[in-house]
Formats: sequence, structure tokens, C-alpha cells
Amino acid sequence: MALGAVAVLVLAPALAGCSDDGGTTGDTTAPSAPSGGEEPADPVLAKAEITKNWTAFFDPNTPLAEKVKLLENGEQMQPVLGAFAGDKNAAATSAKVTGIEFTSATDANVTYDLLVGGAPALPDSQGTSVLQNDTWKVSVKTLCGLVELSGVTVPGC
Repeated sequence: MALGAVAVLVLAPALAGCSDDGGTTGDTTAPSAPSGGEEPADPVLAKAEITKNWTAFFDPNTPLAEKVKLLENGEQMQPVLGAFAGDKNAAATSAKVTGIEFTSATDANVTYDLLVGGAPALPDSQGTSVLQNDTWKVSVKTLCGLVELSGVTVPGC
């Protein structure tokens, strides 16, 4: 758990400028399950894309330009993402998706392990993915939720 706290604390200073248009809280709890089986037209393909995109987004070797494309409102968040590029601790942090549950055709709850040096630091974490511009992306809510865990107040999160 100590490694997880370190990983989250490393993320916090870089995300101090984090904001989104919705003014959502950084709540990382999963919303309620969909009623009536709401899900994308091809849930198998959507789950594969979510897993691929989450893995790439949290991969320290993924270029910034690609991370921008994998984060909800990524263009607005580009300066924040850029702050990660040179951080040695962030370079040891990654994520492994362990579960996906659709809450609508354009939203999903994602269960994942935040890894530091390949070892689970924050297992069974809860986040969300959103379909934006025909791409399943890591939500700003998820990113801001990780910052909240560090105890840092982030405007707009």
C-alpha cells in the first residue's frame, strides 16, 4: 500500500491544474449498474478497446500525444499530462484492467489495479471510461479521483 500512496502522491503535483467542464467530483466509486442491459452495440469489442486504451494511457512509455487521445477532454488536459513525461516515479506506474461493466452505451465502470514496478499498489481500484469521439477513453473523473486519494484539492475535479 505504501507504494500505491507514493504513486498517487507523485501524480498529485502534476495534476494541480486538472479540470473538466462538468465540475464533477473526483469520486472513484462506481455508478449504479445499468437498467435494462444498456451497453454498446458490440460489448466484446468495446471491452477490448477499453482495456487496450487504459493500458496504453497508464503505460509510461506511451507518448504524450497518444495519451491526449486516450483521456476524456485530452486536449484541455494536455499540460497536465505533459507534467508526467519527465517524472521518474510516474515512469514506474501502470494499470491493469481487471473488470468492465457498462452503465450505458457510452459509459463503463472499470476495475483496475494500479501497479508500481509491476506490483499491485492500489488493487481493485474503481474508475470510469467514456465513449468520446468514437473512442473509449479514461475519464477525467478517474484521473481526478486518483489525485483526491492523495489529499490534494484540485480545482475542477
